[in-house]
Amino acid sequence: MKITVFLGGGRITSALAAGLRRSGYGETIVVYDRNPEKLRALRRESHVKPARDVKSAVARAELLVFAVRPASMAGILREVSECGVAPRVCVSLAAGIPLKNLHAWMPAGWVRAMPSPVCRTGRGLTALCFDRRISKEERRLVWKFFARVGQVVEVPEAQFDAFTATYSSSHGYHALAALAKAAQGEGLDSKTALTAAAHALADGIRYWRESGLSLDALLTEAATPGGIAATTMAAMHRAGYSQSVEKGVQAGVRLARRNAHTPRRGAKP
Repeated sequence: MKITVFLGGGRITSALAAGLRRSGYGETIVVYDRNPEKLRALRRESHVKPARDVKSAVARAELLVFAVRPASMAGILREVSECGVAPRVCVSLAAGIPLKNLHAWMPAGWVRAMPSPVCRTGRGLTALCFDRRISKEERRLVWKFFARVGQVVEVPEAQFDAFTATYSSSHGYHALAALAKAAQGEGLDSKTALTAAAHALADGIRYWRESGLSLDALLTEAATPGGIAATTMAAMHRAGYSQSVEKGVQAGVRLARRNAHTPRRGAKP
């Protein structure tokens, strides 16, 4: 029997489990978490099987997904190692921790994955990076698993932190909130402001995806020189819009790189 095991029952596990069930995934999903409330919620929403302890969780895992914070990885890896179980494939969702660290903490075939919470709807995006110890068959297994909940891309590990800081749906939510707030400041009611801002972002980006046109071509189409849209964009640029985005991404990358220096195995997590 194919069994997927998640160690950690937080937000990304909830989103992945829901997206998998939405896709028709009928295999067993086992989740271990110390918080019983999280497990009860996951059981109600996605029919997962709660595990009573780490050993019982990993014993039959075909795919073992570590869905814990970077600072908790050393501790949970120590627990798994002490079980004396050798999982077939280990997937880390811990941002910033490189494959060499993971393998040093627990020798196994490792994959780094960075799935988006949007996978709950089946429209997610997941980056993958494979350890050289992962076979072609195992690559297909992992790729197919995440492809159930959206698009999958393979990203070289040297670029993984930049991807992590860039792909988050929080960028869209932040832009939506800021644009709608600015519209309300100019007199639009909140509902209309959100409708207009959502069209500008979501429908505009959908048009880019479907049309195959370049961003330059679409900017030319949408913003007539001297017109309202062009004037708005120019003012945002002068106010430092591009620079603020650059600084935000750079800060995210720096944090991801700091995560690479989490305590080594044997240290307290």
